[in-house]
Amino acid sequence: MEKHVIRRSPLVEVDTSLKQLHPLLQRIYSHRGISSYQEIDYRFTNLLRPDSLKGLDTALTLLTASLQTNQRICIIGDFDADGATSTALAVKALTEFGAENVSYIVPNRFEYGYGLTPEIVDLAAENKPDLIITVDNGISSIQGVERANAFGIKVLVTDHHLPGNVLPKAEAIVNPNQPECPFPSKNLAGVGVIFYLMSALRTHLQKLNWFEQKNISLPNMAAFLDLVALGTVADVVPLDQNNRILVDQGLQRIRVGRVRPGILALIEIANRSITQLTSTDLGFALGPRLNAAGRLDDMSIGIQCLLADSPHQAQVLARELDNLNQERKSIESSMKVEAMSYLQALNLNEEALPAGVCVYKEDWHQGVIGILASRIKDKIHRPTIVFAQSDNGEIKGSARSVEGIHIRDVLDEVATTHPDLIKKFGGHAMAAGLTIQEDLYELFCQAFDKVVDKHAADDQLAEKIYTDGGLSEQDISLSTAEMIEKAGPWGQHFPMPLFDGEFYIVSVRVLANKHLKMIVAENEFSAHTFDAIWFNTDIAEFGQCENKKMHFVYSINVNEFRGVKSVQLMIEHAKYC
Repeated sequence: MEKHVIRRSPLVEVDTSLKQLHPLLQRIYSHRGISSYQEIDYRFTNLLRPDSLKGLDTALTLLTASLQTNQRICIIGDFDADGATSTALAVKALTEFGAENVSYIVPNRFEYGYGLTPEIVDLAAENKPDLIITVDNGISSIQGVERANAFGIKVLVTDHHLPGNVLPKAEAIVNPNQPECPFPSKNLAGVGVIFYLMSALRTHLQKLNWFEQKNISLPNMAAFLDLVALGTVADVVPLDQNNRILVDQGLQRIRVGRVRPGILALIEIANRSITQLTSTDLGFALGPRLNAAGRLDDMSIGIQCLLADSPHQAQVLARELDNLNQERKSIESSMKVEAMSYLQALNLNEEALPAGVCVYKEDWHQGVIGILASRIKDKIHRPTIVFAQSDNGEIKGSARSVEGIHIRDVLDEVATTHPDLIKKFGGHAMAAGLTIQEDLYELFCQAFDKVVDKHAADDQLAEKIYTDGGLSEQDISLSTAEMIEKAGPWGQHFPMPLFDGEFYIVSVRVLANKHLKMIVAENEFSAHTFDAIWFNTDIAEFGQCENKKMHFVYSINVNEFRGVKSVQLMIEHAKYC
């Protein structure tokens, strides 16, 4: 698909507090709406306070009573990295607060599906819990909460997903996105919500002299920030200022070795440097390995890794997660070939493609459809839903969207205009999940395409790549790469800087028949060359680019080989000049 390269414009003028920074950083921050140093001051003391979270006081009363009477508490998590880190944090924090009967259940996606379903409540009820706490789910669990209420089990919902028109009848709900919640940041991940709740609980218990009475050392909430950083980045929530503080503080602790054995084992198995770990590493190296458990097997493996106290046990579990991730990659690769062949048959051009794309094959793996939807969406720049077969004549879909088209709102409109098409759905702006009857698939595809087409402006379905402009030959340097790396954390809605410009290709090497390793220069007469790498490109089209000029969109990073650091261009997009 044609990509339109657009250079960003300044959104604000930086004030005097940023004038001491390198001019390039001033430009980058201005492009992201950062005008003052206060907005990039990531000290822990600058975190928003939890006080304005709606439902917080009721939740604290509920949790305090549970601890005081030694009730059985069951955590119900989700089967992704956010759910795993949320579950681990809730279990660890409550245990450190003195809870003696804390268990957890993470629904197996293939047996129970997502969230606090009535079936999961039945499973939890076997151990007779007094309190169920949901993490990273529950805001849509109307029937599940009703089932728990029927058993006499109290429910505390902690979630960050968008609510429907009806809220569950839980004892308490803590979710910054619930109606009338004044908490300023609506972008917390599930792990961020439970971190805030546990932080407020610690403060509340401290005022009651709980820790002194129980002879418990005062828990250090900062020790949970490695989990918060990993879950926040892996869930691809927008990195607003508050989330950047959470991620930056977590990364700082990890880099100096203040990290739990499970996360350290994931860093090592991913062959990343602990002292140089970045938000990109969390999102593209650690997150996928943790997610692989929930996609292919059981997320309890990932949670056990995060909860492991022994480095040896953590390493064993991290290896298991790494093996699952390799299997996931293999499954995803074959599914992607089949999906792209299907789209090719539609004639892969912008005119022939529907506005909203649906793809389904009955033997596809349920656990990988989310990643596949994301890959297809990236390729064709259309809201995309990939379906796989479930049970009882149903199929499950995983949806991914493009900027400006709110995928959950699209599904809500489909459900409103066609009440019998969707059995259940949930999600947020960029990602969602749903279940439909298999025999209604074609009707759903038509309805989905129609609603997307209705809401999509012409330019929203044309892929745009935004860059921070060009770099001079002098600025393409190791010091610049290190400066940019330290200026993060970068992520969703606060993107890693990209640059664009023309380069002359001095030499090229094909790696693994899908990557290009290049030496490039500003022009054919320049003696100053740079290393560049372009992953997963079209070798047939670009493998013979030596001695030619190309226009690159690229980031610059620090490449370390045998202890020697150098600057490297990471090519995101290119075309011949």
